[in-house]
Formats: sequence, structure tokens, C-alpha cells
Amino acid sequence: MAKPKLMIVVGSVREGRIAEPIANWVRDAATADGRFGIDLVDLKELALPMMAEPNHPRARKYTKQHTIEWSQRVEAADAFIFAFPEYNHSYSPAIKNALDYLALEWDRKPVGFVNWGGNSGGTRAQAALKPVVAALGMVLTHGLIEINFPGTHLADGVFTPNEQQANVLQLMLDELVTLDETLSPLR
Repeated sequence: MAKPKLMIVVGSVREGRIAEPIANWVRDAATADGRFGIDLVDLKELALPMMAEPNHPRARKYTKQHTIEWSQRVEAADAFIFAFPEYNHSYSPAIKNALDYLALEWDRKPVGFVNWGGNSGGTRAQAALKPVVAALGMVLTHGLIEINFPGTHLADGVFTPNEQQANVLQLMLDELVTLDETLSPLR
């Protein structure tokens, strides 16, 4: 049986972002876990323009090559982890844009969040994104990671989690496997 494909989405496109080291930590942990095929998607590199397809995404009548390629990539994924910062009490516009391009490709697939900010640790961004993924039919894991002041965990471009963050990520990976096994027959 093939390993489920885990798409890790780097949800910040800003210069000087801390998203890459955090997403790399998630990728390395998921790779070491050994139960997943990994697809790391950096939304900055993906560079989707603002969504401007003429048809509703539920119709899957895409007219632009970048949308067709994004659809195929998301369709191939079995589970997701979004790694994203809090911007102005919400999540980044790059994530919203990437989500809005598609509809059915996200349906009945599990998702976990790794988010960060200052004092809040990205809690408000997480709260804002929850109804969006639910509307797309995604199933959110119970364990979510909130990182306060992530720069304090960074040395030489490498993010080092604390014990709680590492433990919650392992629980999230466990739940993603369980949810994928449960949801995949429904897709």
C-alpha cells in the first residue's frame, strides 16, 4: 500500500520570512516519521496570481495552466499541514488565494495547522482559517501547534521546536494518518 502524500504548505510569501525554517522542521519530522510521501509547497515559489478563473472552482473547468497544475498537485495529496504566520489577527492572503483556486480537490482530506505570532502564537490566524477549511470539506486535526515569538527558536536559519511543539507535531502526524485512512474511502 502506498504511503499517504502529505502536502506541507509554506503560507508566507514575505521577504525575510521565518516560514521556511518552520516548514523545513515540519518536513524533516514528517520524513523521519516514515509514513508519508512529502510534497513541500512554498506559496512564494508557486506564485499563483490572484484567483481569476472565470468558472466557479466546483465546476473544475479551469482555463489557466497554473490552475490546472495546482489542481493536479492538490488532488494528489492525501493530507495537509499549513505552516503560516498571523497577519493582523488573521492568516496570510497567500493561503486564502491558494485555497480559493480549488474546491473539490480539498474535500474530505485531513489538515493540521502550524502557526506562529507574538504573544498569541498565531491563535487568531488559526481561528480565522478554521471555518474556511471546514467550508472546503477538510477535517482538522485536534492537535494544532502555536508558536510564540518563533525567532527565539531560530539559530543559523534552523528552527528548533520546544518539547511541547515536537510532541504535538508527532500527535498531529498520527492523527493525519488515522484521518486519511478513515476519509480516503469517502473521496
